[in-house]
Amino acid sequence: MTKAHGPLFNVGFRRRRQGITDYATRLNLLKADTPRAVIRKSNKLVLVQIVEYGLEGDKTICQASSKELSKYGFDGKCNTPSAYLTGLLAAKKAAAKGVKNVVADVGRQTATKGGIIFACIKGIADGGVQIPLGEEILPAAQRIEGGHLKGKEKFSESKKKILG
Repeated sequence: MTKAHGPLFNVGFRRRRQGITDYATRLNLLKADTPRAVIRKSNKLVLVQIVEYGLEGDKTICQASSKELSKYGFDGKCNTPSAYLTGLLAAKKAAAKGVKNVVADVGRQTATKGGIIFACIKGIADGGVQIPLGEEILPAAQRIEGGHLKGKEKFSESKKKILG
């Protein structure tokens, strides 16, 4: 096959071609006129940013990373308890800035039932910020508390320090 060329060929947006941005989903999130909880996970960390739309560009209100959990006595990595505590920390920071409602923005990541992304959303909801979610997609409480990992005592201590 040959690549299309000529004066009538329109090249799509670069971020759409690369599979980075889903513009239809982004438009629907922006129409909600509510700050977004942008949740991104990598192989090492979980990052949560509370972002609101502005005409000159998106404005980050606050952010929390699982790397910050070491200040609260928990080894922050990319696992379910770390995601929950990161969401809890982000919600605490957002509530301090006056944010009451957010909408989850998971981007192009695959949202798996009971996964890390939904543990983070549960942390945001438990932190006092309203976010729409269904109870059937959340991970089990034992998994959120780190029952499948070593050192689950650290989880409850860290949660108390964050909420403290």
